[in-house]
Amino acid sequence: MKCNVGKSDRIVRVILGIGIIAVGFYFQSWWGAIGALPIFTAAIGWCPAYLPFGLSTCKK
Repeated sequence: MKCNVGKSDRIVRVILGIGIIAVGFYFQSWWGAIGALPIFTAAIGWCPAYLPFGLSTCKK
């Protein structure tokens, strides 16, 4: 797995993930668990959705 998620993209993903989890807790819905996905992709620095499009936000 080659890194394709840059630093600013990681920050946005973590903030978005925390927001989704918070909304899930607020509405007492298990859908908040989806917030773990952007946090996970930020943690490992690789996003499988970028592969088909050849996208990368990493500096080379």
